[in-house]
Amino acid sequence: MKKFFKFFLLFLLLFAVVGTLFFLWKKSQPVEKKYQIEQVTKANIEKRTVATGKVEPRNEILIKPQMSGIIAEIYKEAGDKVTAGDIIAKIKVIPDMVSLNTAESRVSRAKLAFDQAQKNYDRDAKLYAEKVISREEFEKTELEYNNDKEELQAAKDNLSLTRDGILTDKSQQTNTLVRSTITGTILDVPVKVGNSVIQSNNFNDGTTIATVANMNDMLFVGKLDETEVGRVKVGMPMDITIGAIEGTKLSAVLEYVSPKGTEENGAIMFEMKAAMKIPDTLFVRAGYSANAEIVLNKVENVLSIPESCVEFSADTAYVYVLKSKDPQTFEKRRVTTGMSDGIKIEVKNGLKQKEQVRGTEITDKKTDEAKK
Repeated sequence: MKKFFKFFLLFLLLFAVVGTLFFLWKKSQPVEKKYQIEQVTKANIEKRTVATGKVEPRNEILIKPQMSGIIAEIYKEAGDKVTAGDIIAKIKVIPDMVSLNTAESRVSRAKLAFDQAQKNYDRDAKLYAEKVISREEFEKTELEYNNDKEELQAAKDNLSLTRDGILTDKSQQTNTLVRSTITGTILDVPVKVGNSVIQSNNFNDGTTIATVANMNDMLFVGKLDETEVGRVKVGMPMDITIGAIEGTKLSAVLEYVSPKGTEENGAIMFEMKAAMKIPDTLFVRAGYSANAEIVLNKVENVLSIPESCVEFSADTAYVYVLKSKDPQTFEKRRVTTGMSDGIKIEVKNGLKQKEQVRGTEITDKKTDEAKK
């Protein structure tokens, strides 16, 4: 029985030694690597850069009153479409007491002068008809009468404007009615009924009654980094992606790049603007955030492979061309590369269409565990 256990232990020991040697031998064997095979194909390659920004109307017009007062009525609200001349709001004039008193006094004086001129005119007209006075004397009286009549009307108009803001014979052209100066869409009405407003003058910008813009003429306004701005120029095509409108790309054309940069978070940024082409079926709101993809360069119908297939050594590029599939063998070959979009790269020389090259290594969990 003891001999049996002795032989059994020797057998276990021998088995363990053989197993260990086999394991070490297996581990020392080189692991066969498998690679993804990529084919040389023809493709279009574009070099792009991305700018962030927002969508804005080309022109936002601020509608301001032509006189000071209090908002009496508002006829429009944000989102309404208006044409040039449409009434947006009405202003109630609060006259200055000194100006009102001066205007009333002017009317009184003009009325007295006109009454006296009318008496003189009536008397001289009768005398002229009876040929008692000459025509020259009558014309002087007539001129004075007409002048005093005009002065009285001017005084009344001044009083009406001072007190009510309205000319008695031109009520439709009164300054109390605030009108849109352009055709477009109202973006904002920042005032309410009862708010005091002041007119624009040399010392004050005046109160904004409404903001109006033509929503059919929109711009993408964004920023470009100094490393990219030297490669763009006016007239370049762009694709605009708006975050609030999924699945839609709008075309645009770059029309302005600022000649002066501004520092933002340590980087020099340049403002850019692009005219957008918006279809009639799509409504784009002002202020939408958007991204612009600018095509810096483009080549069409060229030989290309994934950029991951290329090895770079100094100024030289190499690829590994497939010679046999099983086992995989490759031939190292020098190539001349061209434009890259970060995924595909142009091959100018060294490869032919439909040739196959080595791509990325194929790995699995078992291979990874064996390597560890």
